[in-house]
Amino acid sequence: MTPDLLWALGMGLLGAVVFAAIGLVSGTDETSTLAPVTLLVVLLGVPPAGVLTFFIAGAVSKHMTHAIPTTLLGIPGDTTAVPLLDDATALRRLGAPHIALRKALAGGLVAALIAVPVAVGVASLLAPLAGPIKTVAPFVFGAAAIFVGYFSPGRWASVAAIVPFALLVTGLNTVATDQLDKSLSISFFLGIAIGPLVVDLLIASSRSGRRTLERTGPRPFWLAPDGGTGRRWIPNPLRILDGRQTAATAAAAGVTSTTFMLSPVAATVLAGEITGSRIKHPYRRLTTLMAVKNGTTESTYLAETLIPLVAFGLPLSPVAAGPAAALFNAPPVYTVKGADGGVHNLHTLLSSWQFLVFSLLGVVIAGLVVYPFAMRYARAASGWVARRISHEALIGAFVALIAVVAWYEGGPLALAVSLTVGAVGGLANRLLGMTSGVQFMAYYVAVLLVPIVLG
Repeated sequence: MTPDLLWALGMGLLGAVVFAAIGLVSGTDETSTLAPVTLLVVLLGVPPAGVLTFFIAGAVSKHMTHAIPTTLLGIPGDTTAVPLLDDATALRRLGAPHIALRKALAGGLVAALIAVPVAVGVASLLAPLAGPIKTVAPFVFGAAAIFVGYFSPGRWASVAAIVPFALLVTGLNTVATDQLDKSLSISFFLGIAIGPLVVDLLIASSRSGRRTLERTGPRPFWLAPDGGTGRRWIPNPLRILDGRQTAATAAAAGVTSTTFMLSPVAATVLAGEITGSRIKHPYRRLTTLMAVKNGTTESTYLAETLIPLVAFGLPLSPVAAGPAAALFNAPPVYTVKGADGGVHNLHTLLSSWQFLVFSLLGVVIAGLVVYPFAMRYARAASGWVARRISHEALIGAFVALIAVVAWYEGGPLALAVSLTVGAVGGLANRLLGMTSGVQFMAYYVAVLLVPIVLG
């Protein structure tokens, strides 16, 4: 067994276990959890094969277990689970939350297995365009930022905010360069990731804003009953889904695995509307939508990571610029603009076949470890997390991790930069609908395009 394969197996298992647990906690956004932990894995010197498998297994596992609070508790597991909430709530009212969960899990696993080879294949076809795209990369990032901003919840407000946000990054980076004799990148990345958390802390410290967060007691929840999963340790997803549901999920996964510019939420909503409009029977429509929507979330996420990574080595998608950013840019290990002006990241360190093998390995590990656990122990795990795990404590742990990494890059100034960017970015997210994906694209505009425009 080769060293790369050993690293891939070990890190894939670690990513699956860690993010399966994190996915059980509602409200744990991928950008504020998957992104910083992946960055830490890169900075610790894990080989490229281990980094890729860790990320893929972690993303797939989190998208499996995020369906548990969504279907059983009626609370979205994270941002990408929001489109599933209405259908899951309707099935819970019908007394079939366990059916909703099984359909979602089966659809996600089927879609992930389809998405990896399709995405790598599409990336291989686009690879000949990598040279011209890298040459005009600054302008490509400008156009991509506008595109991503337009399809964000803020639409034109997000687009308009790109320029001031990019200028803020430019100014802070200039100050950091003068004081530290080097530019910062990790601190900006972390600041954008924790933006919503920083804003919540600021609101809690405000006399007027605190009133919006006040609670009279613990949040009550009703945990749906468990319907059982049968004797098989790994339930066959093709038996959980009927033929039409399998076909619909596979079709949605195949189509969305070829795109990398739409956000996962937008793609999930679009796939759900197209699929739901063709099914008249209410129960069949709801169960089919659970499979198709969770499958689309999975396939879009994987495609938006793998296509830009394999084809260009540049984070030209909302997922690539956000949760998967450390796979592209994690100085000094990975960079999108090295000393020679070229790309040095997983794009240059792994071949297309390695991307295919290690990504599929990540999906398989998640399928063998997390899928049966979520199928069998979803209710018990949800009850334990809801009663015993403090959401605030978990988020606090990630804030502490982010503070340590920022301090590692540039001391107190880097930490101040992270908090400043987090405060501004979090307010832009909360008030303008400027998502973290748009903000990450604006960061690359500041680093690559603004010097050309101002120079």
